[in-house]
Amino acid sequence: MTVNNIKLTQKFGLALSIALLTACGKPAQEDASSAEASTEKSAPVAETVSTEGMWMPRQLPEIGDKLKDLGLELDPKTMTDLTKFPMNAVVSLGGCSASFVSPQGLVATNHHCAYGSISYNSTEDNDLLANGFLAKTLEEEVPAAPGSRIYVTVDMNEVTDKINSKLSDDMDGATRFKAIEDAEKALVAECESDPGHRCEVYSYYGGASYYLIKQLAIRDVRLVHAPAASIGKFGGDIDNWMWPRHTGDYSFLRAYVGPDGKPADFSKDNVPYKPKHHLTVATEGPKEGDFVMVAGYPGRTNRYRTAEEVSNNFSWYYPTMQKVLAEWSEVIGSATEDNKDAALKYASLVAGLNNYAKNFTGMMEGYERSDLLQRKQQLEKDLQAWIEANPESKKKYASVIADLKQLIAEEQSTQERDLLLGYMNRSAMLSSAQRLYRLSLEKQKPNMEREPGYQERDMTRFSESMKRIERSFEPSVDQAIWTYFLERYNALPQDQHLESFDNFFDGELSGEALQKKLSAMYEKTGLTDTETRLAWMEKSPEEFRNSDDPFIHLAVATYDDRLAIEQHEKAMAGRFAELRPQYMDLLIAYYNEQGKPVYPDANSSLRLTYGLVKGYTPPAGTIKGPADGNDGKDGFVPFTTLRGIEAKYTGEAPFDAPQTQLDAIKNKEYGRFYDEDLDSVPVNFLSTVDITGGNSGSATMNGKGEFIGLVFDGTYDSINADWDFNDNTRAIHVDVEYMLWVMENVDHADNLLEEMGVAAPEGESPQ
Repeated sequence: MTVNNIKLTQKFGLALSIALLTACGKPAQEDASSAEASTEKSAPVAETVSTEGMWMPRQLPEIGDKLKDLGLELDPKTMTDLTKFPMNAVVSLGGCSASFVSPQGLVATNHHCAYGSISYNSTEDNDLLANGFLAKTLEEEVPAAPGSRIYVTVDMNEVTDKINSKLSDDMDGATRFKAIEDAEKALVAECESDPGHRCEVYSYYGGASYYLIKQLAIRDVRLVHAPAASIGKFGGDIDNWMWPRHTGDYSFLRAYVGPDGKPADFSKDNVPYKPKHHLTVATEGPKEGDFVMVAGYPGRTNRYRTAEEVSNNFSWYYPTMQKVLAEWSEVIGSATEDNKDAALKYASLVAGLNNYAKNFTGMMEGYERSDLLQRKQQLEKDLQAWIEANPESKKKYASVIADLKQLIAEEQSTQERDLLLGYMNRSAMLSSAQRLYRLSLEKQKPNMEREPGYQERDMTRFSESMKRIERSFEPSVDQAIWTYFLERYNALPQDQHLESFDNFFDGELSGEALQKKLSAMYEKTGLTDTETRLAWMEKSPEEFRNSDDPFIHLAVATYDDRLAIEQHEKAMAGRFAELRPQYMDLLIAYYNEQGKPVYPDANSSLRLTYGLVKGYTPPAGTIKGPADGNDGKDGFVPFTTLRGIEAKYTGEAPFDAPQTQLDAIKNKEYGRFYDEDLDSVPVNFLSTVDITGGNSGSATMNGKGEFIGLVFDGTYDSINADWDFNDNTRAIHVDVEYMLWVMENVDHADNLLEEMGVAAPEGESPQ
């Protein structure tokens, strides 16, 4: 991940990449469950113990004794080897996590992580989202959405010295940024000389260290099984981030490779990938107090941000974006109200928008109840006192805190303009035109001098992104979305507008004149056609400049202004790349003196987190009486059961359920997954593992490394964990017993149960 990618993710990652994210969510409502409280699984709960940290595999020996005390039976030292069990079985989907669960490349992940592929294969006549999907044979499996990947991490090497050797103290921000980027590109190019692999340089501790990560990039990915949305998304936006929860958030994909065993594009001749290792699927989930661990690819946390950054995010960024995302979702809802096919195209985007809108609301509420800002302010005072008390530290860190504060203030002075200017690109047509024109310019350069994202290594993913628009775009909806954002842009002070953009519209950025102009643009453009978009990938800058396509014309007209903004962002990123590592070095030195190991913030690379199965007591007044997963008195117990599904059922989304499932619950057809302590089948459970976005789909394992479920969410009281882990932070998992019970009793996925080695014993009825 380049400095540029890191910087843009830190500032605008959620806003600008939201279309690639899928999850569930909408404002919280009353809990619909009124079932009898579930009986807690009987096992002693360990005393309160901190399970904070998203640990790099290489760090596990540092905390090995603690892991073993809690229940890890594997050797932490062997878990540092990414080519061995269990780490080699853990994969990334490029935004979600997953794991191999059979020798035939079968991959388990969340339903919401496969949502885009389920939606992509859905039509008005064959709605896989509503009905679910099961391939009984390999031949029935269908291609996942274009651009889908399964990444298997195979190597990870520190390259800090190789990056730093290209830097000098006298570099300005822009020069430093380019030096880091050039060094990263050279390392990546050398690594990717091994065909079939994707390599990236990731920064840790704010850029204090760098690692080159090599991943096998499997690009023939197919959808195998997904339950109906009434199971996979049960509770929908209402239950999102909430507990008690009763969601079967799981799906299965399969990795395919060429007959030679190497990554290949989709072909009927391809064969299932045979992973070196896969997780053994258990038929029994955990008990209360049990040790559990989660291995996956958490996206981004902000645990080491400064007080100024904490204050700004919670007072400006989150309130701003919560409003924007909620309104964006409403615009799409109105535009697709009478068009089911369009609604299916935008279903994944809407899910992501709603998820983050609710997330930001929870962030703000949790922040108001916390003393996070005060603790951050006190930490900085303590750090400064520590510096002053140590001559060597004073020499090294004297002005670090003050310098970083000054740079942050400078960045925040233009943040509203920078964020709002990004809104004008919310048209899929304009975004495509801008990227295509940029590609034509970058292709005039030698490959190694091109902007990341436009090199030869990026062309397959680039073309797939052009193809993916076909099932995620409807002109009338796109126009409605763009109108909303243009109105926000138009509300900016005039001195914050782009002159070239305003000139294109002749200053008419609202009302009937704007709609007339937009309608004409959508009618005239050829970019709505996939083959036309792909053809533009081969055209020259001159052909773009001579084009009469209105979106291409606008992309060309505004290019210089947009490039100037980009160059300013890069210069700022370069300055942060000098100061942030110094601040992190200071923090690490301070904590190390206190004997505290320091894990890096999440950055989408492979991590392991651990915890205990445990309930919690939420803030006063939030418990709504006895319910499945809630004892109505002492707080939330860590398990929910089939009883809660029956109690929440209304017959309408999001609390609908297949009749087969309801009948099995009513008749208490629990079969081999019956849990005596619960007097039912467990559905979801809580744990203290430390997770964030990107962990969705991560395998939940027991101390032996066996697959016992999937993590898919956190509680509403845990949303602030991106910034502040505390004793009430809880992750929500789907229990393996519920997954298998549904597969066996509802969807009759006997072929997959057999493949995973968990089919009912021969001659024994599932019931």
